[in-house]
Amino acid sequence: MLKVDGLVKRFGGVVALDGISFEIEEGSVHAILGPNGCGKTTLFNLIDGSLKTTAGRVEFDGHRIDGLSSSKIVRMGIARKFQVPGVFNDLTVAQNLEVALAGEDGRFGFLGLLLARPERVRRDRLAEVAGLTEKLEYAVAELSHGEKQRLEIAMLLTRNVRLLLLDEPTAGMSVTETEAIAELVCVLRDEHGLTVLVVEHDLLFVKTLGAPILVANDGKIIASGDYDAISQDPRVVQSYLGAAANA
Repeated sequence: MLKVDGLVKRFGGVVALDGISFEIEEGSVHAILGPNGCGKTTLFNLIDGSLKTTAGRVEFDGHRIDGLSSSKIVRMGIARKFQVPGVFNDLTVAQNLEVALAGEDGRFGFLGLLLARPERVRRDRLAEVAGLTEKLEYAVAELSHGEKQRLEIAMLLTRNVRLLLLDEPTAGMSVTETEAIAELVCVLRDEHGLTVLVVEHDLLFVKTLGAPILVANDGKIIASGDYDAISQDPRVVQSYLGAAANA
């Protein structure tokens, strides 16, 4: 599905990524764990075409995508969720989903008036997946931070998404909200066959996912494995867990 091979990114004399390599199989969830400044967001910027690589390559379904425009990468089925929710606070949950559905093929109708019945059914199904069925008529401004994050994920699913990139989706959330996001990610994998790559610094969230973990530090992958393995790796304890304990 996704292959990152020897990825390097320099900004002048600063090396943000230094030879990152990994592969992700279709229908799986993987997490990249690391402190702020370790290169996680830069990696996503290279995968989604926001930045150009200095060296190395990114492949999706066997096709090289580094060097392609962001719009072409989106059309291939890669969607990115940024840390800050990209939702319309003055509209209802239903209207946000309707905007996403209507815009799927360029038909930005007048908020629901041009949605056919099958699309309304799909809207309601997306709300159900995100756990927002009971809040369809709520203004988004009334939602919690975690609910807004789940809404935006549902909006992204109106596209032909095969790989979902989640950039620190639980930042600023309570434990309960974090668990809800983890549950949603697992549902997307298990029931919808979606491939998900998460970058995070929240150890609890990554543990809750129960997914394979790559640990990044100083632009390199320093460890990989499940939670039990990486939490006992001396390099991780020194560079990440120890730093968190001393923060």
